[in-house]
Amino acid sequence: MSKTHSYSLGQLVRYFLQLGTTGFGGPVALVGFMHRDLVEQKQWISDEEYKEGLALAQLAPGPLAAQLAIYLGYVHYGILGATLVGLAFVLPSFLMVLSLGYAYQLYGGLSWMQAVFYGISAGVIGIIAFGSYKLVNKSIGNDKLLWIIFLISALATIITQTENILLFLGAGLLYWIYKFPPKSLGFNSLSLVFLNISLLDSTDSVLWKIFLFFGKAGAFVFGSGLAIVPFLYAGVVKEYAWLNEQQFVDSVAVAMITPGPVVITVGFIGYLVAGFKGACIASIATFLPCYFFTVLPAPYFKKYGKNPAIKAFVDGVTASAIGAIVGAVVILGQKSIVDIYAILIALTSVFILWKYKKITEPYIILGCALIGYLLK
Repeated sequence: MSKTHSYSLGQLVRYFLQLGTTGFGGPVALVGFMHRDLVEQKQWISDEEYKEGLALAQLAPGPLAAQLAIYLGYVHYGILGATLVGLAFVLPSFLMVLSLGYAYQLYGGLSWMQAVFYGISAGVIGIIAFGSYKLVNKSIGNDKLLWIIFLISALATIITQTENILLFLGAGLLYWIYKFPPKSLGFNSLSLVFLNISLLDSTDSVLWKIFLFFGKAGAFVFGSGLAIVPFLYAGVVKEYAWLNEQQFVDSVAVAMITPGPVVITVGFIGYLVAGFKGACIASIATFLPCYFFTVLPAPYFKKYGKNPAIKAFVDGVTASAIGAIVGAVVILGQKSIVDIYAILIALTSVFILWKYKKITEPYIILGCALIGYLLK
């Protein structure tokens, strides 16, 4: 880490507090804002440091924009910088989803609120479907094995309506072995870690279950913030029945109309399940893996981060995660697309995102909310 900097830690924290408050458009837009502001305009971060942070954020599990923010905080100010920047980036959207959670519980049973979320739910399905399409093009390409992994994961998600962590790990190991046949696999300890995590969920305490479940969710957000959606659906709706399908889709919608990372939907879900404590625990548990997966390898990333075997493992996991997202779109679409108007709203959302690049998701969500209100 450099000893002299052209900016203070306070300035960097204030920047990310502002970005977390006003940064709409999803992870791709947010990482673009960081490059424009911190590399090109302010020149606080070098282009090389930014690219290293982006590469680490893409390789490690966790929400892309949040991990890049944490890494950029680490570059010149170490653990303290990473911690304060991460908190500043996530805090605004967390407070917003808390407010929306309170309003949702207060007014959720009223007809006008149901009408608004009728339109929003259909729009969200279209947005996730288009996001999946972009991820497929970007991450899978023409690789036949990645396509096979993607299709198997999508079908498994649709058929079982759950997401299997071992399927993710198996996909990563399969593609790693395919690209770089190792002399010694050396994954026993990794498997044992995830097995132990999966076996920890043995208590009856709701808050403890929230912590363990969302901790596992945060450790498997590969490829995009959307990757957490099928995992959350499998646990929140199917396994624990904390929310019904409509409440879950509404939770994803809330994350999309607030700035900051899409993963902040966990705060809204936690609030609906167990109030303020549930929101805090769900958010902390989800972002802790993201934090550690960024800070711990950061000192060694320049040396080992470009290892092609590591990238191959992540490519396999990412293909499986994208397949799970597509499977989740199918499942949620069956629950949310209930009539011809909902179909038209979803298709219109996809068309707008495809045709008009400058119109971001929050505007589409607000438009869908207005249409739902007028229709119902």
